[in-house]
Amino acid sequence: MSNRRRGRVRNTYRTGYLRSPAWFRRRDHWFSRAERRGPVACAACGSPGTRRTLELHHLTYRGVRTLDGRWLATEHDDELIPLHPGCHELLHRLLDRDLVLARSRTRSTASHLALQRLRAALPPGRQP
Repeated sequence: MSNRRRGRVRNTYRTGYLRSPAWFRRRDHWFSRAERRGPVACAACGSPGTRRTLELHHLTYRGVRTLDGRWLATEHDDELIPLHPGCHELLHRLLDRDLVLARSRTRSTASHLALQRLRAALPPGRQP
């Protein structure tokens, strides 16, 4: 098992799922619920954001699947975390480059550990 990102050619998650109507509906639903609880902030830098300025990082891919060639988006809210695009890229760099995070942990655990490192490295409230 690896937490590393796959190349663009073989990664239908990025080329298919993240461009699918199912994902956009799921994403909008996540933000609607989160915004009802109050302002949404980046999980890495802590700066506030909106559905237009934040991306959602998958802690697991359990809810991402296809049925009869159509994408299904059944992720639980707690399997998604909001990040600014720059923070999201830094998180993935940590996951991709650190051998311990990339290989020997679940994606959720690896993401949480990488997020802790990122929080410690970023000045509070400042995006990269």
